[in-house]
Amino acid sequence: MTMRILAVDDSKTMRNIVSFTLERAGYNVTVAADGVEALKCMDDGFDLIIADFNMPNMDGLELARRIKGHEQFKNTPILMLSTEFDDALKTRARDLGVTGWVKKPLVKSTFLELVNKVCAAHL
Repeated sequence: MTMRILAVDDSKTMRNIVSFTLERAGYNVTVAADGVEALKCMDDGFDLIIADFNMPNMDGLELARRIKGHEQFKNTPILMLSTEFDDALKTRARDLGVTGWVKKPLVKSTFLELVNKVCAAHL
């Protein structure tokens, strides 16, 4: 079964990089430009959500809070993409159920290793 991943980022370039990298690794990827658009895609659910931290309309933490607030999605892993590494932000993210933090710019090999690990644990 192909794992389904939702990639959420307001940067079209970043969405393209993430989706291209994941699709080449065999994942089925859906993209969204912000948290509001991402929530509209959630009907079918995903095996993993990768979301940018800083986005207009709804940031990554609010998206995580809303996703984790739904019973059917409470166990869906979420990876947060960001250039920010403040420990307080990471703690807030973990408290909301965020699985991990991915540093931008992406190092593709490290990124794929983390995605593979999270997806394997979610099976």
